[in-house]
This record gives sequence, structure tokens and C-alpha cells, in this order.
Amino acid sequence: MSNESVEVKHNASGVSPLQASSWKRLAARHGTPLLVLDMAQVRLQYKRLTSALPGVQMFYAVKALPYPAVISTLAELGCNFDLASSGEVELMRQAGVTADRCLHTHPIKGEREIRAALDFGCKTFVADNETEILKLARFRSKLDILLRVSFPNPGARCDLSKKFGCTPADVTRLLDLAAGQKLKVRGFSFHAGSQVPGPEMHVHAINQCVELMTTHRAYGNGSLRTLDIGGGFPADYDRSGFDINAFCAPIREALAHLPTDVRVIAEPGRFMVASSGTALASVIGKAERGGKPWYYLDDGIYGSYNGIVTEGACYPLVPLGGEGELRPSVLTGPTCDSFDMLSEALPLPDLKVGDVLAGLFMGAYTHSTATTFNGLPQAQVIVRGMSDLARRRSRKVQAS
Repeated sequence: MSNESVEVKHNASGVSPLQASSWKRLAARHGTPLLVLDMAQVRLQYKRLTSALPGVQMFYAVKALPYPAVISTLAELGCNFDLASSGEVELMRQAGVTADRCLHTHPIKGEREIRAALDFGCKTFVADNETEILKLARFRSKLDILLRVSFPNPGARCDLSKKFGCTPADVTRLLDLAAGQKLKVRGFSFHAGSQVPGPEMHVHAINQCVELMTTHRAYGNGSLRTLDIGGGFPADYDRSGFDINAFCAPIREALAHLPTDVRVIAEPGRFMVASSGTALASVIGKAERGGKPWYYLDDGIYGSYNGIVTEGACYPLVPLGGEGELRPSVLTGPTCDSFDMLSEALPLPDLKVGDVLAGLFMGAYTHSTATTFNGLPQAQVIVRGMSDLARRRSRKVQAS
């Protein structure tokens, strides 16, 4: 996606003078670029989602923000973890999270990744094709699997069924293959896509999986008793007052049709952490080009704002300084690449070098996917609102 078609939203409403002053002090004290993480917000989002989906076990998608403070905070709340790599496995080990609280959900894995997860103690893996089933069959005595089913959702910000999942029509064949390999299948998984516009695909996928479980009721002596409904629960990027309870109401209704002995799990990532992160960047340069003000920041597309390009993210952006009337302005990142462009017509007041801008809802897929292109460092992270227990655990991870 070209960043020319994406505009960062300028919306200062909802940011109090006290909050803006606090961010400016942090930027002055620590420098920028800076990512401020609020663990109180992580706790709030976890409680909101577990309340909206009672009885559903949460497995945080670590890839969204694999930061020790986040892991420690969620672990303290009783959350489980969705892993997809040996690096994430090692993070769990360092954080003192036991393997019985983890799933390995990457549908495609190298043997080294499989062995690393098994050595840690993971017992549940995901597969979606013949090659993967045969690969995992070598370890049949140590693991079982969930069969991932594809439900394409072009309306999602990222349609994850484009890359992974078997079709519902392939399920019977793959179940027969697994049975022939004496590999235990414990149920089905799906992912409705990242940042979905509504719950419709979740509902459709759940209904289809109910039919699959009914059709294959006798499989494995009734072993199909787990349904992983993935993630996709959206972050409120436009700050419209998104209601997760209302969003999940149709999902709760669909889940009510599952047999009572089916365990339901989910893999939320973005919803848990997006609102916890505020990215602070400073104006390091200024020019007038083509009749517009150009502002050059010390963070950009190759850093915290990479989601503008990779997933069409539209982060609320608030200038913490400036004066005068708003003018359509060009906002760029610090690299030598002209592609490093956040916006080409963002309404901004007159800013000066040193002024700070705050990017809101930037906890998910920002720090975890930032690069050090051009030799520029990633944003420094500052954590607020940790409990004493989570703080001690987080320090152990960072020290290891």
C-alpha cells in the first residue's frame, strides 16, 4: 500500500492539558523518539475483553508487543500466551511463564522452531496442510494439533486467511491424514483477520466450525473439543467510543451453539495493547516546499509509524506545541528515503524545531515491527502503571 493514500488523523480532542504537559516533560527528560506504555490501560483492556467474552480463555498474541512489562502484566492477570517463534518461546521462559499457559500457533514451522517449543514444554501446535501434518507427525507422542481453517475476510485491515488455513472442504481429508499418522487433532482454529470492521466473519467462522464439529463428532473418539476463535478485535483508532461488549454480543450468541464440553480460546493482540502506547516524536527539521510547510520528525515509516504502510493504520496524532491557523502540512520521518512520509496534507499549526507530536493508540505493531534503517535507533520505551510484582518480573527478563 502506498503511504500517499493514507493520512494520519489530527485530532487533539480528548487529550487534556495535564496529559499533554506530562508527555512534554517525558520527552524533555528522556529525549525522543519515545514510546510511553501504560500498563493500567493493558489491564483495563484485558478486563474489558474477558468480560465481553465470558468463558473464553485468552492467549495474548505476543507478536503485537513482545515487551517484558506487557508480558509480566498480563501474566499476573492470569492471561495465557500465543507464540509463533523460538524468540517468543525464550521470552516466556525468561518471564517465568510456564509452557502450560502457551500455544504455538504458527501454521508453518521449521524443525528447529518445533523442537524449541517442545523443549520449552508446548504441547499444542497448529497445522493447515499435508506437509505440516506430516512434519508434526514425527513428534506425535509429544504434541497435539489444532487444524486451522481459512475464512477469507477482505474487509479486514489484514486478511490473515490469505496466507494461512485450509478450506472447510479440505477438513475431512486432513483429519483422515492426521488419524492415519496417529497424530491427535484436538479441534479447529481460525482468524477472522486483523482490525476487522465488524463481528460478522467471527460469527460465520464459528457457525462453520460448529458444523464441522457436528459432522466429525465421532473423530478421534470425540477429540474435537477445542475452538480457537483467533483475534481481530479492533482498536479504537478513530476514538469513536468503540464498545467491545456490543461488538462481541453476536460472537457470544454464536458460541452458545457449541457443545457444552468445547473449550473456547482466543488470541487477542491489537485490542490488548494498542491503546496503551503513545509515541512521542520531535520536529528536527522544517522547510517550505511547494507552498506547504514540511516537518521532519525523529520517528517515521521505518520506525514506529511503519503500520501506515504495512496495514494502512491511521493513528490519531496530536501536536503538543505550535501556534496559528492550521495549514495542510507534509510530515516526514528522519531517514534519507523519500518514501519515509507520514502524511502529505495533515492540518497542523505552525511548528518549530523541538516541538513534540504525540501519536496515540500506538502500542500494537509499532515498536515490535520498527527497524533501525539508516542506522537510526528504535524509540526508547518508558513504562508506567506497573504493579510491584509485574515490575520485579519485568526487570528479571530485561536483565537476562
